[in-house]
Amino acid sequence: GLLFGLVGAGCIIAFLYGFFLSFASGVPAFFEKHPGRKYRGQTLVIFRTLTAKLATMGVVMATISLLFTATLLSEGSGMVFSALFQNRMEKVSAFDLYIGTKDQAHLAAYQAYLNRAVPVTSARQYSIYQGENAQVTTYCLEKADYHQYYDEDTLLGLSDYNALRAMKGWPAVTLAPGTCLFHCRDYLAQALTDYHQPISVAGQRLTPAEVQTGELNQDLWDANGHGFVIVVPDRLAAARPVSHSVLAAMTEQPVTAEQFAALCTIRDGYEEAGKDYDTLYSRADQREEFAALSAMTVFPLYYLALVLAMTAATILTVQQLSETDRYRRQFELLRKLGMDGTEMGRALRRQFALYYAMPVLPAGIIGVAFVRNLGGAVEPGTLTGLYSPGMITAAALGLFFLLYGIYILMAYTSLKRTVLPEP
Repeated sequence: GLLFGLVGAGCIIAFLYGFFLSFASGVPAFFEKHPGRKYRGQTLVIFRTLTAKLATMGVVMATISLLFTATLLSEGSGMVFSALFQNRMEKVSAFDLYIGTKDQAHLAAYQAYLNRAVPVTSARQYSIYQGENAQVTTYCLEKADYHQYYDEDTLLGLSDYNALRAMKGWPAVTLAPGTCLFHCRDYLAQALTDYHQPISVAGQRLTPAEVQTGELNQDLWDANGHGFVIVVPDRLAAARPVSHSVLAAMTEQPVTAEQFAALCTIRDGYEEAGKDYDTLYSRADQREEFAALSAMTVFPLYYLALVLAMTAATILTVQQLSETDRYRRQFELLRKLGMDGTEMGRALRRQFALYYAMPVLPAGIIGVAFVRNLGGAVEPGTLTGLYSPGMITAAALGLFFLLYGIYILMAYTSLKRTVLPEP
């Protein structure tokens, strides 16, 4: 909810500023209680310099951490939306044209328009039927991250299924007597492979024989089943009530915007007449929609992330390089006290690493949690494989640290050459 979101954002901001403002006093107090750690290696040099800097720029460091948090949130959100739009386009673009309707009579008007205006290479009108119960749907709800859209399991006749496979360029399949098969989306394949209970259709018990996958428009309403469909012999499917009817077609050329608008006009006419709203997808239209949504949503988020990351990294680097004279005097004194060049280089690297890591660590924890939960909030099966929340999170962190690493390398090279005494 909005209220909890605002409260959560306020808590994150308060945590970041509280952490960095208290760091300058918290670290000395910690080492006063653990003096053995204070004088181990380069700890005294590193933390003395760091606490001195944070005592004067705690607010700045907290603001930079907040900018890095916003960077990861923007970048991760852009990747999630990009994957969501891409995946949605693929899931509803299995055919050049797909029309689903509750009223089979509607298909005649669409077919008439296709016959006179759209060069069709192959087409199929068929029905999706209602199963006798929802036993497979209930199983998927228990075994997988699945949302239910139909009250009963959905059925598809074998001849219609093979016609669709032929349109997709897939080989035909056969059913042994007393068997059926599942065609499902990838994320349900393992669960349905493990399903062996008989399925009752029109008084006959069928045993699941195999699982087929591949894009077949199995998303949301008036689809070829939601997530899965049970393929059964034609005579058994025809004995069950029709859930909805479908017209699927492949065309010689992509369906143009004008042709798709004409089909939408037919659909809108049925809706204005008080009839059911038909489902209508065009592969070309979905690609255009994906491009438009990416331009309006994904690109601005990427651009915002880039600007925020560069701004925060630049502020950090300028702050670090502005202390060049003080660092030079510090290392000259350490050399006079007997510290050799190797130890001074190690101290500089650790000090440098801590300085650049401090604003990133809380931002990374917040960003990873946000992106993974955002990816898990979308429709089950949408973000899988390369689009999975884990892969998106890793990619967001990778791109961020690539840019951040460039700034760190340039700043470290410049500072090392300037502040370390000549051997």
